[in-house]
Amino acid sequence: MNTNYYAILMAGGVGSRFWPVSTADFPKQFHDMLGTGDTLIQKTFSRLSQLIPKENILILTNERYNNLVLEQLPMVKQEQIILEPAMKNTAPCILYASLKIKKQNPDAVVVVAPSDHWIEDEVQFVANIQRSFDFCEMQETLMTLGIVPTFPNTGYGYIEFDKLDSRPIKKVAQFREKPDYPTAKKFIQSRNFLWNAGIFIWSIKSITQAFEKFQPEMYHHFMKGYDLYNSENEKAFILENYPEAENISIDYAILEKAQNVFVLPATFDWNDLGTWGSLYDKLPKDKQENAIINATVLLEDSSNNIIRTEGKKTVVIDGLNDYIIVDKENVLLIYPKSKEQDIKKIVNKLK
Repeated sequence: MNTNYYAILMAGGVGSRFWPVSTADFPKQFHDMLGTGDTLIQKTFSRLSQLIPKENILILTNERYNNLVLEQLPMVKQEQIILEPAMKNTAPCILYASLKIKKQNPDAVVVVAPSDHWIEDEVQFVANIQRSFDFCEMQETLMTLGIVPTFPNTGYGYIEFDKLDSRPIKKVAQFREKPDYPTAKKFIQSRNFLWNAGIFIWSIKSITQAFEKFQPEMYHHFMKGYDLYNSENEKAFILENYPEAENISIDYAILEKAQNVFVLPATFDWNDLGTWGSLYDKLPKDKQENAIINATVLLEDSSNNIIRTEGKKTVVIDGLNDYIIVDKENVLLIYPKSKEQDIKKIVNKLK
């Protein structure tokens, strides 16, 4: 394997739209959401390690999930886990991880990947990452993988590329915020828009130069501790200085400002597993289009539901359609699928 290949695995999210299974103490990336026998972070690590040496895969997560990572990824050493002492969005943690990699290997090329996405065609995923690595090694570019849209989704950001660009890897024209339905429909019809999957590829040289140019204050803030990175004194510096970093995403901080951003339309199936509805789409269904996880069910006049319980509990339902039914410990959720985005608000109310 190429020792210049690295990955930053993003595993700090809470996944509140998957409540009550996903909680602040045990978020969705550490659950086997599809009943495959592997958790989402285990599947993602396995997928990345087909191309990237296991010791070069760094896991970015919150301090509270350190033990969960070690339990679920026993092949990972403590020094591969980068702990955020405060939640400051994606730009500060990516910069911090990138500087640690730069000190270790300035010739590195890196993929930044979320830990909670579902990708079925792993052969194509690896081929797409390899192609991106090759591109980024040849020139100073920032790359992302875009997903070819299958319907006008209003829950994703979009990447617009130049319509006249016939190359396989296309120059990004601009990033677009999550649209309303009519706008999403126009995006789909124009055929030069992709879903933003949040998967990024670049050389360490390119991304650190981009931070120095577009986020000089943040760059110099983290560079103050550069001599301490990958040493026993790193933790104290980060505990003191990380919380002072600006709360900003990598999209706003870098990608929307840079001119050297390219996108490769992905050739693999992808699902961000962001909601119960997106999980429902990936699960096998019965004749009435009900998706069932763990439960033993007796259903009458019920269709298009997702039903999940613990411990093979028997569930009897009559006359319920298009609902999320989730039983976990002392919580029972019965909620319309059409309002699944509001589950996050319910969690906040319960707090």
